[in-house]
Amino acid sequence: MEVRAIARGIRISPRKVRLVGNAIKGKGVREAMAALQLIPNKAGEPIFQAVKSAVANAENNYNLATENLIVAQVLADPGRSLKRFRARARGRAAPIISRSSHITVVVKEREA
Repeated sequence: MEVRAIARGIRISPRKVRLVGNAIKGKGVREAMAALQLIPNKAGEPIFQAVKSAVANAENNYNLATENLIVAQVLADPGRSLKRFRARARGRAAPIISRSSHITVVVKEREA
């Protein structure tokens, strides 16, 4: 059984979120949450919140035990981009693109 949680509109680029997500993929939920609290990257906190939400969904909606859950997938899809312009030399403009992410965390039961 797979249970998911989605965090939308997180103001971090998907590329940076994927780096942290790949570090916890396949680990047990408790081990992954402990690792996310120690990771120095900014993406650690929103992924931690999404994992916490997915575990709560598994416990409350499907009566699954926390000890048997592993992080199956961490997906980071691009969200809305904020586009701004910075003034450059000779009257030109350069774009500033602030990217955002939709983070999906999928937890599933460990196979026996």
